[in-house]
Amino acid sequence: MSFVTGTLLLAVVTALACALPGVYVVLRRDSMLVDAIAHSVLPGIVVGYFFTRNLDSPWLILGAATAGLIVVLGSQWLTDSGLITGDAPQGLVFPALFSAGVIMVTLNFANVHLDTHAVLVGDLNLAAFRHLTVGGTSIGPEYLYVMLAVLLIDVAFLWAFHRQLTVTTFDGPFAASIGIPVKSVNAAFMFLVSVTVTAAFNAAGAILVIALVVVPAATAHLLTKTLASLFAVTAAVAVGGAVAGFWGAYALDAATSAAMSVCYGAIFIAAHLFTRMRVRRSRRSHRAQSARSPELTESLSRAA
Repeated sequence: MSFVTGTLLLAVVTALACALPGVYVVLRRDSMLVDAIAHSVLPGIVVGYFFTRNLDSPWLILGAATAGLIVVLGSQWLTDSGLITGDAPQGLVFPALFSAGVIMVTLNFANVHLDTHAVLVGDLNLAAFRHLTVGGTSIGPEYLYVMLAVLLIDVAFLWAFHRQLTVTTFDGPFAASIGIPVKSVNAAFMFLVSVTVTAAFNAAGAILVIALVVVPAATAHLLTKTLASLFAVTAAVAVGGAVAGFWGAYALDAATSAAMSVCYGAIFIAAHLFTRMRVRRSRRSHRAQSARSPELTESLSRAA
């Protein structure tokens, strides 16, 4: 498999893996929580590397995902306490943790390829550099199969628990009344998001990963009315933005993950403008029908 093909496939798989859980993230209005998770996983990665001394160890993903889950649970605890409201708990937690992670990297692992630039924006091309070879034949980047495994886990979880996730998303008190463990479902889902964000760290970094998670689902939310169509359009936007961003970066010799984020932003703006035009057209049509209705009533009364 060529480097270009492998990198393109990695971009598509990473986009899908991030976008599908993003549907429930957007519906739950927890978009900024993804940003908090993305910033908080850095200390987990550093601590995981401190014990394993291996950047390819799966313990880094699990440790970082656990750190992200701790942030989620801590933010929820602060919110439930009633002392802090809104997004303030996230604003307190993740800047401190991310700063601590950057300090740990620069002080203890300056000689390790875990630099702050890659942490912030990621490097999809660098992530695709190491290829998996079987029988002397390259079958694609090693990181591609990591993200493919994460994508399969995401799909399996969302399929197995779609009923619980849907009910807890739209009506938490009702879910609790019919015996669904709301807190456990929420914790499991946010752990899944943490694993996904951590796995995508090499490709998108702490800043751009929020675009991969949130923007496709937010775009689809403007265009759809059912949950099934929301997932379908989200997947289509994720794939389309990844492909367009990859080839745009290839043509401009730019960062792939940044180009993908720009394409997602352009798609969202186009969808927003289309939705506004459709709403205005519908309102004009409704007003025209309302204006014709009295005239029609008067004509019918005269005919009678």
